[in-house]
Amino acid sequence: MINIELELLYHQNAHQIGIYFKYNDKLIDLVKSIGCKFSNTYRCWYILHSQANITEVYRVFKDVANIRSKELTTVSTQQAFKHNRKKEVLSTQLCEEANSKLMKFKYWMRSRRYAETTIETYLDALQTFLKFHDKKPLHKINNNDVIIFNNEYIIANNFSASYQSQVINSIKLFYKTQQEKQIEVDNLIRPKRYNKLPNVLSKEEVKAILVAHSNAKHKVMLSLLYSCGLRRSELLELKINDIDSKRKLVIVRNSKNRKDRIVPLSDKILWRLREYYKQFKPQTWLFEGAKKGEKYSEGSLEGVLKQALVKTGIKKPVSLHWLRHSYATHLLENGTDLRYIQELLGHSSSKTTEIYTHVSTKSIQQIKSPFDDLDI
Repeated sequence: MINIELELLYHQNAHQIGIYFKYNDKLIDLVKSIGCKFSNTYRCWYILHSQANITEVYRVFKDVANIRSKELTTVSTQQAFKHNRKKEVLSTQLCEEANSKLMKFKYWMRSRRYAETTIETYLDALQTFLKFHDKKPLHKINNNDVIIFNNEYIIANNFSASYQSQVINSIKLFYKTQQEKQIEVDNLIRPKRYNKLPNVLSKEEVKAILVAHSNAKHKVMLSLLYSCGLRRSELLELKINDIDSKRKLVIVRNSKNRKDRIVPLSDKILWRLREYYKQFKPQTWLFEGAKKGEKYSEGSLEGVLKQALVKTGIKKPVSLHWLRHSYATHLLENGTDLRYIQELLGHSSSKTTEIYTHVSTKSIQQIKSPFDDLDI
């Protein structure tokens, strides 16, 4: 059984139950099912501390994991802010000046139309950084303090390079726009990141996944993700009028980086969409939940894919984004120009799209190994 550790935290101005475990899809589905959220600060899932939630957490996990807990029955601030470098619970409250500056920063980001998720991530990262250096006035924090934070907090707690980049991005933007500073933002360097190749399915595997369901809604959702290379959020944000059946286009609105784009719609998908519409008659969103007019949830969509994987017997840890990666790679292998693929995926930079050249097998398979020339 997987081990789960419960710990009392103070987060988002309230006592929370922190839930720590190694990455596991099943456990993630369970924490989401009871309303838990993920904290980038503590690198764990959390839910509001209450006796009812403690009981619910134990009920959900008792048969699937070994549960270990620290003090959860007492909610004293001293216990909640227990300083533990392994998980680094920062106990300090920000001073009035810092809170005021962060609020102004929040309003500034909103005025510039930053996504709410980005605003929350940046503020969370900044709060952690400023609490770490609570003994130092904002205007005296310098580049060396960033290096100390990276070593004594991020690296010491084995946090990811992507989280470190988030913190650096938030510090740079904050000190560039809001704070008279000693920090030289141009000299703040983001960490080197491990360049992972995108995960790609074969066409045979994609076909097996797309035909696994008999439910028309489930089938067409997965098919549209692959056939148009959509992100999960883009699929769920589609409205009925975003399908232009006459021009055979899908209009993707306000996607990543606040960009609209159009994607060609295949005749096969158009036919399936029409059949789906006749059966389910959505009102507002193209794909709705159990209640009419209510958008289909991300968790339910992930569940649709997991059910398909069980039916096909595919053991790979496939995610919804693999369908998008597979779409791009298969286009490239079919001879589609990389510039068009960039437009279809909505990438701002061609460098992002070029990663698919590393997983396309069209040219690689034509290379003959020198081993074949050996007479052995």
